Amino acid sequence: MKLDDHTYRRIVDNLYEGLYFVNTDRVITYWNRAAERISGFNAAEVVGKRCHDNILTHIDANGNQLCMGLCPLAATMQDQELREAEVFLHHKDGHRVPVAVRTSPLTNELGEVIGGIEIFTDISNREANLLRIQELEELAFLDPLTRLANRAYMEKELATRLEESRRYGMSFGVLFVDVDHFKTFNDTWGHETGDQVLKVVADTMTSNSRPFDSFGRWGGEEFLGIIRNTDREGLTVSGERLRRAIEGAYILQGDDKLTVTVTLGGAIFRSGESATDLVRRADEALYAGKRAGRNRLTLAAE
Repeated sequence: MKLDDHTYRRIVDNLYEGLYFVNTDRVITYWNRAAERISGFNAAEVVGKRCHDNILTHIDANGNQLCMGLCPLAATMQDQELREAEVFLHHKDGHRVPVAVRTSPLTNELGEVIGGIEIFTDISNREANLLRIQELEELAFLDPLTRLANRAYMEKELATRLEESRRYGMSFGVLFVDVDHFKTFNDTWGHETGDQVLKVVADTMTSNSRPFDSFGRWGGEEFLGIIRNTDREGLTVSGERLRRAIEGAYILQGDDKLTVTVTLGGAIFRSGESATDLVRRADEALYAGKRAGRNRLTLAAE
């Protein structure tokens, strides 16, 4: 059975996965509804543009920009090999979203490559985050600006994790996160832009964390993450994943592209210490990172 163009378009428009086509110059020729939902960009904003023109700007887990030489879709169009990868795309609001991508060449009747197809699936823990927000709203533990847990909730969560560790020996750590040069965003671009920076950082953290870890706004431009069931190596992996994801985020202000970075300090819970001492050690590690040049993760000594 051969499908007409209208039926075909209706099917691909209603896919759960984001899907887009490019021609041989990597100009986007089609952008489905799921691509709009996942990326925040509607079809009218992207069709006719190259995919790396401040649209998806993929990066990998190591922070490498893929659009300038490492693009899976470009490689697939060159050798016609199917590819799969997990990368981060740039959301229109500025934060980074982890996605699983699959690429395929688009060929004509003669087998000649005339473009490429990419399908991408949001692999962030969105449903868990929406449930968490609902619970926090009901308990008045939600920070209204960032939609993260507030400090009162994080202090409560810390107490729970300490008790869990004392009773069952469950290891956990904390990440203290501070936005680099935050005052410059406020002074140069205004407080509205400063608020947008905080939202970008918060959204990127929730999109790139495990469902059972907790992140909250500690105060001002500072955030706290509680990473469960982890050791020093695991805390490093979690912290570096967040740092690189945020480093790849940016905000558009007219023709200006404002990049955002954070400095992180981490600490693994020591048996017998208080929540105050644990957070203090992470905070001290953070400021050591600030002194060393910012945009880095520093762990406290065990």
